[in-house]
Amino acid sequence: MRSLGMAVVLFLIIRTFLLEAFQIPSGSMERTLLAGDFLFVNKAVYGAQIPGTNARLPAFHTPHRGDVMVFAYPKDPTLSYVKRVIGEPGDVVEMRQSQVYVNGRALEESYVQRVDPLHDGFDSEFNWQREYLMGTQEQRRRYHPTRDTWGPLRVPMGKYFVLGDNRDNSSDSRYWGFVDQSAVKGRPLLVYFSYDRGTRDALPWLMDIRWSRLGSLIR
Repeated sequence: MRSLGMAVVLFLIIRTFLLEAFQIPSGSMERTLLAGDFLFVNKAVYGAQIPGTNARLPAFHTPHRGDVMVFAYPKDPTLSYVKRVIGEPGDVVEMRQSQVYVNGRALEESYVQRVDPLHDGFDSEFNWQREYLMGTQEQRRRYHPTRDTWGPLRVPMGKYFVLGDNRDNSSDSRYWGFVDQSAVKGRPLLVYFSYDRGTRDALPWLMDIRWSRLGSLIR
């Protein structure tokens, strides 16, 4: 019983402060991450939160542009999302006809996947952007953002702007806003298991394993 108790305590410490498993439920990060991928997330790198408090352990790094990170979904903190950091605090971000610009410079994004590039349109969820739009009151009033053309937006201090790699099929900062620094949970390390969730086999987790993805690092 003493050995079992020590093992449980050790497991809880590792899960709380060092590593946690995370499953990808959707295709919003394809091709980088696929639905059915299981990840190990490094919680220590950005400073793990101490349970029951708002305090965090000292961080080794802060999220940088291009990092893939796991965070608490702003509209429902009980859910964990994974996206790529596009804008850091103080950055000016925008998209023009699907091309992302940060501080006026176009980003080279080899990781981006487009599945429906012709279907661009306005969504009422974009209305939050007006408050952060760089420009005059008249420009804010006439602002009409779409999925692939929006901004420029100033990222507030202590916030991050994130996008999914699958740009045409991702619920991200374009729709619901910035990610607060306190909501950041960690950075994915590697895929420890993966199976094709789209198959109709009775046991896809056993019959449809993606062997080539096991152990792959996440960048």
